[in-house]
Amino acid sequence: MFSALRMAFVFALFGVPSAIVGIPISLLRGNIRTMYRWAMFTMRVGIRAAGIRVRILGVENIPPGESCIFLSNHVSNLDPPILLPAIPGMCSVFLKKSLMKIPLIGTAMRLGKYIPVSRGHSRLEAERSVALAGEALRSGNHIFIFPEGTRSPDGNLLPFKKGAFFLAADSNAPVVPTIIQGTAAMMCKGSMQVHPGVATVRFLPPVRPQNFSSREEMMETVRLEMQSALTQE
Repeated sequence: MFSALRMAFVFALFGVPSAIVGIPISLLRGNIRTMYRWAMFTMRVGIRAAGIRVRILGVENIPPGESCIFLSNHVSNLDPPILLPAIPGMCSVFLKKSLMKIPLIGTAMRLGKYIPVSRGHSRLEAERSVALAGEALRSGNHIFIFPEGTRSPDGNLLPFKKGAFFLAADSNAPVVPTIIQGTAAMMCKGSMQVHPGVATVRFLPPVRPQNFSSREEMMETVRLEMQSALTQE
């Protein structure tokens, strides 16, 4: 419990002032890059305060100078604050549409090219989300997605959602399969307790959409590569 309290304290200590100062600055500048760097710093310090050490492997597999789509497995609520700071550059993420309606914060999220989604969304809304994600990629951001759509209860990969692969095929952006391990034991589903330990993030070789004849073939290849890497680890 003390690890969770230390992490929460750091998030509040650095996060609240960063938001109070960073949001107005971001609105004046028309971008959130400075605020994004502050947020990543806060996540790193908070994770470290919880006694979690992060080991990052395969950074050389990330194509330099290209906007990529990062796809990762998902086993714990600790995954996002560990994975996002590990990715070089700035990431846009998918989030609940309702969050975009929060005054100031919603505006900052739009400046960051975040992509709003809603549960049970229509085909038209899904196409709109893919279009917004494509704009984020063209602006120089990466896209970060959990293709399973939810946390795995046992660490095994769940079936993948197709949205990420529609985006990859439409944008021709390289897909970087990513695996994270160790976090399931550090923060179990349904628990607020955090246990110290080592989390391993591994970036696998990129997958190029143009090398596949269909989205389904690309999705199956990415899933098999991630499953193989998880098994080897």
